[in-house]
Amino acid sequence: MHLGPDHLYLPDTELEALGIAPGDIADAIEVALVAKAQGRLQTTPKSVILPGDGRYMMSTLAVGDDGLTVLKTVGVYPDNAGRGLPTTTGAILILDAETGVLRALLGAAWVTAVRTAALSAVAARKMADPGSQSIAFIGCGVQASSHLEAFRALFPLKKVFAVGRGRANVDRFVNEARGLGLEAEASEAEAAIRAADIVVSSITLNYDVVPFLDAGWMKPGAFAAITDLFIPWKDETAGAFASIFVDDLEQERASEKPMVPASMITGDLLGLATGAPFVRSGDAASAFVFRGLALGDYAAATLAMRRAEASGAGQRIVPGP
Repeated sequence: MHLGPDHLYLPDTELEALGIAPGDIADAIEVALVAKAQGRLQTTPKSVILPGDGRYMMSTLAVGDDGLTVLKTVGVYPDNAGRGLPTTTGAILILDAETGVLRALLGAAWVTAVRTAALSAVAARKMADPGSQSIAFIGCGVQASSHLEAFRALFPLKKVFAVGRGRANVDRFVNEARGLGLEAEASEAEAAIRAADIVVSSITLNYDVVPFLDAGWMKPGAFAAITDLFIPWKDETAGAFASIFVDDLEQERASEKPMVPASMITGDLLGLATGAPFVRSGDAASAFVFRGLALGDYAAATLAMRRAEASGAGQRIVPGP
């Protein structure tokens, strides 16, 4: 790889310190969706390798007409917790699309967290009740925190239900929500889903998990953001959702293991963002089920790079002789 005269290095700590608002990332994703619809942004379907031992590795690639190429590789490494390392980690390369010269190297954990929540937010803007006041989290890790931040900016939330396997993690998240001025409590899955206007499921990606969530528990008119490939949801209950949108129909068709049956998919995020009609049902719930999208990584990473360049953040790395 040719490095050019210098390039920007932005580890996750410095990316987080940029203070980019969740709404700004969601807006950048909507702009990118329009660009893709107009043929100004090209992406490949996400590639995934499951090497065993619970590890999950993936990559995304996108090229825009703004002269940038973004390549992300990130994985989930469950044993890292015992090594004192983050369980989700990786890297992002931003290259000059014309020359291939490296422009920036970014950590992948922050981008993955915020772009996932922003993708949910883009869908929620279209699909969820704007008056939603209660939200349930199935899984209380990084994605729960990033989704809480994003959804607080969109909805008049008052009540948080926290569902998780590890009591310490649930308690941490409950305290986090209370620190934001919200009423929050630990809950069982069924009670939380039945009570919530919005449900976010974000368990660790592991196909060995026995499904334990029932879409029939959803309140009429409620919305679910399902970031975990529908793994914890019982397949036979998916019909309880009146509408199921995915992030990218092309990517879903290319995937070896479908998240939900193709016949149940109403449309994708590109259609929602570019004007496809969506009528929220007051009698049944709706869901956004997604894998993650190269377009989201592109939007979040390039936004962060430009903010860093404008503010002088990050480190300039000059290649050696």
